[in-house]
This record gives sequence, structure tokens and C-alpha cells, in this order.
Amino acid sequence: MAYAPPSSPLSPFPRLPLRHYAVPQFLVHVPRSTIRRKPHSPPKAAPFPELAPLQDSLLHLIRASPPTWQSAAASNLLIFAVGSPILFSGLTIPGIGSAFLLGVLSWRAFGPSGFLIVAAYFVIGTAVTKLKIAQKEALGIAEKRSGRRGPGSVVGSSAAACVCAVLSIFNIGGPVFAALWQLGFVASFCTKLSDTVSSEIGKAYGKTTYLATTFKVVPRGTEGAVSIEGTVAGVVSSILLAGIACSLGQLSNDIVNVINISIGSILAMLIQLLILRN
Repeated sequence: MAYAPPSSPLSPFPRLPLRHYAVPQFLVHVPRSTIRRKPHSPPKAAPFPELAPLQDSLLHLIRASPPTWQSAAASNLLIFAVGSPILFSGLTIPGIGSAFLLGVLSWRAFGPSGFLIVAAYFVIGTAVTKLKIAQKEALGIAEKRSGRRGPGSVVGSSAAACVCAVLSIFNIGGPVFAALWQLGFVASFCTKLSDTVSSEIGKAYGKTTYLATTFKVVPRGTEGAVSIEGTVAGVVSSILLAGIACSLGQLSNDIVNVINISIGSILAMLIQLLILRN
């Protein structure tokens, strides 16, 4: 046990353990006004709670079956907003407006699968148009505005499809003709995509181009000229788009067989013409 230091001889106090010595207590009064308390943080609110009902309504609208004009417009607005960089790379602003109307019409007539066919046509067509664009521009055979197409191109490419969509929307001909309008819609885009791909691939990679009417050798980019490279690419692209349509439920097996047989016949005739020429 610890002890206090020894006391002097004159000290009257004996040596005692430290615990016997009282330690003075000092209380300091601190005014309440000087004590700083940490303010309570307000409870965190959920981010944009007022948007939750709007999101639910939008999703319900997009999933409407059968499609309505409202669901078609809402779906296209959403998709166009998300895909705006791709749209601006391939279309002018007026062209985007025309494409929006085409998208609404396609969705209203044939639902999401019809819209996806149009989207696939646009993506593939834009991609091949951009192939070797600098070389095409140097030769003066590239599309105007670096391949960005305007409303005239959109309307011209989709006129037949729009007619089929309108006929389907208003149920012209009843159930008997419903499949016919659907076939016409798909076939029109397959045909146009084949034309676009064959032309652009021929401009970029065609070694020898022939005039379709006389089969005389002409420079690349000549109106009405075809090439083996472009023709094969065009046929492959049309088969690809038809396959997409089939996977989306837009074509029956019998229709696919008709398309395949037709394509095979066309290829056989082209090969025969090339053999006779050589």
C-alpha cells in the first residue's frame, strides 16, 4: 500500500495511508447556453417519390396489348430519347421526325415486333452507308450529308410498309388479309434493305460493276449499276431481316420458304448471266 511522504519532526500528523487524505472536489458550473448540441438531421426522403406512379403508368401504357395510339407514341418517345445518338448519326432532324411517325405507325399496327423490324432495317442500313464513307465522298458517290438521310429518303423507303400498316390498323379485308398486310410490311423492308446494302457495299468493295440493263462494265456509283459483292451482300441482308421477322413471329414457315425459294431463283439467274458473259 502506498504511503504519504514522511512528515517532518515538527509535524503533528502521523504517517497515514493516502486513502485517508481527502481530495477536494471542485464543481464548475457551465451555463446551458454555452453547451452546443449536434442538430438532428432530418429524415432522408426517398428519391423522387412522386415519379413512381408516373413510371408505373408509363410501363403499363407501353405494355398495352393490343397496341394503342397512346402506347405507340409513348414507346417511341422513350426509345427515341434513349437512342438519339444513333438517330442523329443516320438521320437529319426532319428525318428523325419522319422516322418517329413511321415508328408510331409500325408499333400501332404490329406491336413491338413490327417496330423492331424497322429498327433493324435502320441500324443495318446506317452501318453499311457509313462504310468507307471518306472513300465514297472522295469519289463523289457517297450519300449527301455524310450519309445522314432526310425525310424524303425515310418516306420513300417506307411508303409501301406504311400502306400495309394502315390497312392492318383499320382491319381492311378482315382476318383473311391480316397476314397479307403483315407479309407486305416485312417484305417491303427486306427489299429496301437489300437495295441499300447492295448499293453501299458495291460502292465500298465492288471490284467490277455492271449496268443492270445491258451488263456493260461501268464505274462504281453509276445509277443502275450492280456488282457481285453488293448483290451477295444485299441478298444476305434481306435473309437476315426476314429471319429476324420470323423469330419475332411476323412470318410463318410457309412464307419463309417462299422467300428462300425466290432468293435462290434470283441467285441462280445472276450466276447464269455471269457465266454467259464470261
